[in-house]
Amino acid sequence: MVVVVSAPSGAGKSTVISRVLRELGGMRFSVSHTTRVPRGDEKEGVDYHFVDGPAFEMLRDENRLLEFAEVHGNLYGTAMTELVRAREEGVDLLLDLDVHGAAQVRQRLPDAVTVFILPPSYPELERRLRGRGQDDEETIERRLAAAGRELGAFWHYDYAIVNDDLDACVRELKSIIRAARCRVPVVAERAREIEKTFQTKEETKPV
Repeated sequence: MVVVVSAPSGAGKSTVISRVLRELGGMRFSVSHTTRVPRGDEKEGVDYHFVDGPAFEMLRDENRLLEFAEVHGNLYGTAMTELVRAREEGVDLLLDLDVHGAAQVRQRLPDAVTVFILPPSYPELERRLRGRGQDDEETIERRLAAAGRELGAFWHYDYAIVNDDLDACVRELKSIIRAARCRVPVVAERAREIEKTFQTKEETKPV
């Protein structure tokens, strides 16, 4: 199963995802490819797969990306190998994507579970962005403007969560994933195996 989580910058998405991955078994995080340089203590293969422009363009041109986008002059994308690896490991795949990446995934994987995390309000989002102390004024204003444009996209998602309480938001996302794991298409293969045991029983009944 593929789970896509989106949110405006500052809504707390990364913190929520980190806790869900830690607290809920059977999931792995999708590590994106990017052409930007590593920041701080970011590690190759953990935070991102860092590649140069030609390598990224080769993945894109050979249709080996599930989704991709250009953000502030850098390319980001999810390689199809992330899906393959999750299937081989028998786990669900969780993707952290913006609204454009999520739209691409919905087109290619209609059964993907999509979740949008909303901030409680504009003032609270601004407070969180300023409280991080990571961005200059111009960047904060740009992120707030982008958030205003992105919020309307929540209508296209399967679920929406308001992150006004971190613990509650984490619980709600875990509940969504647990419920999605019980959808008929997800359990169909196991259900068919159960059906076969009943057919075998009927065939061995004495006449």
